[in-house]
Amino acid sequence: MRGADTFTESLFTMRHLDDFVPADHPLRVIHIMVNKALANMDGLFAQMYAADIKGGRPSIAPEKLLRAMLIQVLYSVRSERQLMEQTQYNLLFRWFIGLAMDDAVWVPTVFSKNRERLIEHDAVIEFFNQIVQQAQEQELLSGAATTPTSPPRTQTQGCTARARRPASCASWATHSPTTAMGWWSAPWSPRQTDMLNVKRPRP
Repeated sequence: MRGADTFTESLFTMRHLDDFVPADHPLRVIHIMVNKALANMDGLFAQMYAADIKGGRPSIAPEKLLRAMLIQVLYSVRSERQLMEQTQYNLLFRWFIGLAMDDAVWVPTVFSKNRERLIEHDAVIEFFNQIVQQAQEQELLSGAATTPTSPPRTQTQGCTARARRPASCASWATHSPTTAMGWWSAPWSPRQTDMLNVKRPRP
């Protein structure tokens, strides 16, 4: 029997956003690493904003901003406007960023303005460093990784990605945080920062 082409929407739902994300989805592993890195950056976030006792209008949570910026890179979203549009209807994006089903999505200009504060305080660089540190601890890095937009880099051991060049690092290349992780370059890249390739430690 042919089914009827009808649309019936329930007034209430008992499902959570997490229920819509497959258990083996790659973003689940990334989500854990990202949340751990953001928790370690709590002190930096506290310095970036005025204390609650002073009052004022709350800004977009910096944790949500960084998750949204990462989604923009991972899914090659071309602009903040398109990112906000896709976040409006994409449950996977809402889950990763930390927005509930009925939470309002930010205006693109507000998102861009709040993002500038993160760039000004080098929060994006620190976020990248936190992810690299976790990858080192889990032995996920390889010295042979390259990207389609960058030339091969010399393997360097014992260095971490920093905004300043340490004396112990022998070879450096100029890359944005996205290309240094093997991701495609994206519009939100804060600046061309000296990044290095980290060689996987030997057991």
